[in-house]
Amino acid sequence: MASATINAPVAGRNGVVIAQRPKTTGPGYRTYEIHQRERVGESTEKIKPTQLISPAYRRDPYPLVEVLRENYPCFRDWASNCYWVTQYDDVTSIYADDANFESRSKLWYYGIEDFGRDLRDEIPVLEAQARRIDGFAESVANDLVDQFDAHSANLATEFAARYPLELLAKVLGLPADDVGEFAGRYWRAQRGTSWEPTLQVDGRRALDELVDYFEALLQARRSSPGDDMISAIAGLELADGPATARDLAVTVLEGDHQTLHGALANMWFLLLTHHDEFTKATSERRLLKLAYLETLRHSTPVLSAQRFARHEVERFGRLIPEGGLMICSAAAANRDPRIFDDPDSFVVDRKDLCQREPRGMYRADGLASGVTFGLGKPSKHPAVPEDRPRSLYAITRDTAVTASSVLLERLEGLKLEPGATPYLTSLLLGEMHTCWKLPVHFNKRS
Repeated sequence: MASATINAPVAGRNGVVIAQRPKTTGPGYRTYEIHQRERVGESTEKIKPTQLISPAYRRDPYPLVEVLRENYPCFRDWASNCYWVTQYDDVTSIYADDANFESRSKLWYYGIEDFGRDLRDEIPVLEAQARRIDGFAESVANDLVDQFDAHSANLATEFAARYPLELLAKVLGLPADDVGEFAGRYWRAQRGTSWEPTLQVDGRRALDELVDYFEALLQARRSSPGDDMISAIAGLELADGPATARDLAVTVLEGDHQTLHGALANMWFLLLTHHDEFTKATSERRLLKLAYLETLRHSTPVLSAQRFARHEVERFGRLIPEGGLMICSAAAANRDPRIFDDPDSFVVDRKDLCQREPRGMYRADGLASGVTFGLGKPSKHPAVPEDRPRSLYAITRDTAVTASSVLLERLEGLKLEPGATPYLTSLLLGEMHTCWKLPVHFNKRS
């Protein structure tokens, strides 16, 4: 520890003795002083921290993050003890910088250590996942459409919300009778990673229920394997022992369903409320794919990602302490006018969605210049790898396009119900921002 010396007391002009601060001779502690310093032009009168946890932000974050991006691009939020990073180049720099910043697992948010292993990156698991998604993407969409009424449905709840969960059940190879109960447990476990204490307790309970459920399935697949993801996990030869039901539960928990769920709901919300773009996007499959990519830029369901400083590091004129929480805002970055022309407009065939990002935030297998946090970092592998399946970015994109194509083929004259006023919102702060009510009218084809 640094030694310190104190000078003799000094009397001020009014005769009161001024206490002298200790002067350190070693490295000392400087973080607090630097965090407190505020230069001319850095006051934050344009926004109050409480606005970032308000119902208005939960409903529509874009006006508030625009204020941050254009006035306080690295905003020190004292109320929530974090930093908001909002400009595109700054966000991607933090997200790509693994030397100085880290992401933390969903287990960490539960406060659980050594619960199980995340096996998502094992090649047999990746291959089983890709094979089953590609094999069932169209049939699951058709099955859901079969359950619609003849002329109306809520696309948000009856299709976008159900589709990823029904598809995940197919990927895992679950019995049809178990899908409903599994989906409920999975949803509760995912929501349990939030800040809300009752959801945390319920999510932890759901995680244990998943472990109990997977125990028998894992043993059965060891004796009678198939081509599903549970069979792939059961057959793994791992250096630190065979896979367990806890490993399977963690692997499922750490996966992403928000991007597919939210992007499907948000894309159809945008298409049905932008007639010209709907006509354009539905004219050919290539433009439907571009509509999906533009949705992720314009109305990303995962608004932000949390990154933590691995050690004290200087960035953006600030000294970030070890463990400092960085809120990397995709909502702000994806509408940065320094990167995108007319960023608040939804434009299916946008000309500035391109391979422009030098830090690896874009690869030819999926992400077109915008930031999409739900799927993690884009793959560093080629678009069509020889030794592994294509990336989850590409798989999710293709799956969303396949599901949307089924809707167009089966639902003639698809349009919003008269008088409907759909909107995007988050159920809780920090959860995905999507459309939960999207009533539509159509004539269903068999």
